Amino acid sequence: MLWAIIFILVILGFGAAVIYLINKISKFGFIKKLSKDSKKLGYLFSAILTAAVAAVIWLLIGSVNAIICILHLVIFWLIFDLVFFIIKKAGKKEFKRDLRGFFALGTTIIYLSVGWYLAYNVWETDYSIKTDKAVGNIKIVQIADSHVGTTFDGNGFAEHIKEIQKLEPDVVLITGDFVDDDTTKENMILSCKALGTLKTKYGVYFSFGNHDKGYYGADYRGYSGDDLIAELKKNNVTVLQDQSVLIDDRFYIVGRQDLSEEVENGNGRASMEELMKDLDKDKFTIVMDHQPCDYDAQAAVGADLVLSGHTHGGQLIPINLIGTLVSSNDRTYGYEKRENSNFIVTSGISDWAIKFKTGCKSEYVVIDISEN
Repeated sequence: MLWAIIFILVILGFGAAVIYLINKISKFGFIKKLSKDSKKLGYLFSAILTAAVAAVIWLLIGSVNAIICILHLVIFWLIFDLVFFIIKKAGKKEFKRDLRGFFALGTTIIYLSVGWYLAYNVWETDYSIKTDKAVGNIKIVQIADSHVGTTFDGNGFAEHIKEIQKLEPDVVLITGDFVDDDTTKENMILSCKALGTLKTKYGVYFSFGNHDKGYYGADYRGYSGDDLIAELKKNNVTVLQDQSVLIDDRFYIVGRQDLSEEVENGNGRASMEELMKDLDKDKFTIVMDHQPCDYDAQAAVGADLVLSGHTHGGQLIPINLIGTLVSSNDRTYGYEKRENSNFIVTSGISDWAIKFKTGCKSEYVVIDISEN
């Protein structure tokens, strides 16, 4: 229901933005000359130009990103409308040329170019967690939301894995949406093989996200969730589905089924109480839960560290700032502590349908755990 409301609002906003652009462009000098000052012809030529530009963007980077580009252009145009209005009132003079549209277009290009760069490049983000439990020192690398095939293919993912290997992590945790509905079988296999090259002290662990098993069935992308599991296991990756494993008699890794199993597939998943009831509470517990939406329950059972993705860091301004207000997520990005539980949400190493990140950047996470 929430996503349906957001979708309707975006479509309505896009429709209003297109009408606004048609009206603004119809006032350009070359449009007036072309239409010979006919308002109807001016609107027609303006509509054709707007549609042509939107169609080109659509063909180059997809419908979703075309909508994002148009919305940003209109937002910046409105901002410059306000700025020029204030300047005009303050200076009490008319401008010889109306440059608001050109300023808006230039700002949009620069702004979204930065957003493209932040999405297509990957940074390392570091956290340090202190604990009273006898866990020693652990270096964790967390990867989430690679959606292989969006900002990089299987070979590109392998290059990021080479950089991660240089960090000499003790353990690598993949917290969901490793692949997408549009990830090809070839890229899936290449990415699994890349994980198989990792040399760590305690191994590589995987928990499912909402996209990994595929929304449209095995025929759509050429492999099933079971095929993905088989390929991961072939490359020495441990898949945890509502399961836990004790590492070196010092700490647990708990891999939780994704919330989509409960909400969309009707299969259900174990509660945090069920997952934790037989674990030694004196040992440090790391929970992999793709969607960050069960913080109260995780804090109540004493999970020490919960790692999530899914939100893509809010993706765009202002969603990164108001993400928890328009979704069921407890957090959109970053670190939070509730009671004795530590929570980290990553913006993800890649992207999904949207090709821009203006409210965050692509990343993998390095977490150093040590005793107080």
